[in-house]
Amino acid sequence: MGAVENKSGATEVVVAPITHLQPMPPSQGIELPAKVKQHLGLDHDRSWVIVNDLNVFTWPGFDLHPVPNAGSGIYHYGLLPPKLHRVIVERIVALGNDLHPTNRDEEL
Repeated sequence: MGAVENKSGATEVVVAPITHLQPMPPSQGIELPAKVKQHLGLDHDRSWVIVNDLNVFTWPGFDLHPVPNAGSGIYHYGLLPPKLHRVIVERIVALGNDLHPTNRDEEL
């Protein structure tokens, strides 16, 4: 969702994770439309972007896996449509203090 270069020159990112588990309550996620999943090359199972539990880490994170058959070092599947991206960002901003960011670098 966002990236900055820190003082040491590393890229730090904040991402909203995607999961197959339906969020509870449902307001904590936004379901990805089938057409978007197809465009991104994701599977056909239902998936949600989780908007209240963001991940923060140095790119690329230890738990990222390269995109299958995309070559070495490719970790992104593509861009979300601008309208869907805007909806996700607006929902995250609306949560304000109810966000729960997780520093994934601490998992090392």
